[in-house]
Amino acid sequence: MKRLLGAVLMVVAVSQGAAAAETTAFSAADGGKVFGDVYRPEGPAKATILLFHQAGSNRAEYAPIAPKLTALGYNVLAIDQRAGGNLWGKTNETAAAHSGTASYADALWDLEGALTYATQTWPGKPAIVWGSSYSASLVFFLAAQHPSEIIGVLSFSPGEYFRGQSVRKQAAGVHCPVFVTSAPSAEEVAAARDLYDAVPAAGKVDFVPAHGVHGSATLRTDANPAGAAEIWSAVDRFLSALPDRPPA
Repeated sequence: MKRLLGAVLMVVAVSQGAAAAETTAFSAADGGKVFGDVYRPEGPAKATILLFHQAGSNRAEYAPIAPKLTALGYNVLAIDQRAGGNLWGKTNETAAAHSGTASYADALWDLEGALTYATQTWPGKPAIVWGSSYSASLVFFLAAQHPSEIIGVLSFSPGEYFRGQSVRKQAAGVHCPVFVTSAPSAEEVAAARDLYDAVPAAGKVDFVPAHGVHGSATLRTDANPAGAAEIWSAVDRFLSALPDRPPA
């Protein structure tokens, strides 16, 4: 009995010490259903960070990342997009509920819905949009189209992933600070830098790590044990320097 009570108390202590995810659902901009996890900081939030995953993935990509962001003082919403899959041992609920096929570009409807949900759930809190691989490119579309709501962009392994749609053109319309990074391969670095160069905003960062992997998984120690800490330091510096309101 004492052992059981001790185990229960340990579980409670762990759950209290880390940000717990609250499952939520909302409508995409085209009316589809989007599933996500909400994480809240212990005190007042500085802003809301919206986390978008890479191809074949889901919101579990951010399971070890989101609690670190709440510890920095942010509301966090991590979603499943319709273009995704079942990596990290988790079912992509949005993809499972979506009828028919979905292209990477189609997932922009889900990102739009997430931004609307965030502004309605946390009124007065600006948004920071964060993408991984194909969604690292979609966040440029989102930021270019919603300049009055977004104070920062983090883009992990972006590229020209969409046939007939120029990500560089969208990047040229982003006027808030942007953090761009990638795996250290020549191909990924060049693709990321091409979009970084197009951004006219001040306060932009092009971070090339010594060790890294594709997408936001580069911040996970299980995916990038040699380089995650270095990249976290760069992310922390970027977030700390963000303004508290969108550019005029």
